[in-house]
Amino acid sequence: MLSIFSRLLVAGALALGLAVASQAQAAGVPPSDGVVTVKSLYPIDETIERLKKDVAAKGIVFFQEIDQAKLAANAGVKLPRSTLLVFGNPPLGTLFLTSNPLSGLDWPVRLLVFEDRSGQVWAAYTDFSWIAHRHGIMDRDPQFAMATGVIASITSTVAK
Repeated sequence: MLSIFSRLLVAGALALGLAVASQAQAAGVPPSDGVVTVKSLYPIDETIERLKKDVAAKGIVFFQEIDQAKLAANAGVKLPRSTLLVFGNPPLGTLFLTSNPLSGLDWPVRLLVFEDRSGQVWAAYTDFSWIAHRHGIMDRDPQFAMATGVIASITSTVAK
């Protein structure tokens, strides 16, 4: 059961998430089913560092940083800056897998930091309620709410 503080944190995080998603659509980033986009105030390298610093400050396990633009360049493909950050909290994330092992396709958390055609930097992640629906998980609402609050808090460190 979530405490009153946790409920307020989650409610605030959900409101922030809706606000930045609306902002992204207004700025011309097309909506995608289950994807939340957050406009960053910072250049891509600073955005990545701020996000990683906040993940570490929260005691979340950071697994990997994948420079997709570099991989593309190595394959002879030109791609705007795009970096995938992979992190998670195993005591929380693995609870989703106990409800449906296929939810492991969406865990650990992946946060994509990218530049659009105009050079604007964005952070994007899969909405946790969408993940719950996708995998038919109906017995982990407090845990999904916690995960939603955490990712909203992390992305708020760069949000406009």
